[in-house]
Amino acid sequence: MTASPTPRQIAWARFVTAQAMLLDRIEATLARSELPPLAWYDVLWILENAHGGCLRMSDLARKGVISRSNVTRLTDRMEKAGLVVRADCPEDGRGTTCSLTDSGRRMRARMWLVYRGQIDELFGSQISAAEAASLAQMLERIIENLRELP
Repeated sequence: MTASPTPRQIAWARFVTAQAMLLDRIEATLARSELPPLAWYDVLWILENAHGGCLRMSDLARKGVISRSNVTRLTDRMEKAGLVVRADCPEDGRGTTCSLTDSGRRMRARMWLVYRGQIDELFGSQISAAEAASLAQMLERIIENLRELP
């Protein structure tokens, strides 16, 4: 006989399910709006918030929690679409940097209108401001703990 799940295990299962369902809905809405996938938005947002709109590929992968091989494939497609530009790293010439283009900045703004609407409709409408603040605090604690692990 298996033990009943603990409240933390139930919370984990609900978190994973809710996240997957929310992301599926958001991805579908972006596609219906003829916009790129959410992973593109994440890269554009990270670059827009980086100093000078530029990051080393390794830093982009780390900030976006994307594998190095996936970030390379992803930015290759984004570069072909004119949203980013990759170049040899000017400091040492060994690495590669990725920079946001003006077109990329405009695309991120267009995507945000749809994305924000989905966040407000599917997520924000279901929780109070106090619950949102509490949830953000709990998740931040988890994130910080994970960053400190080897």
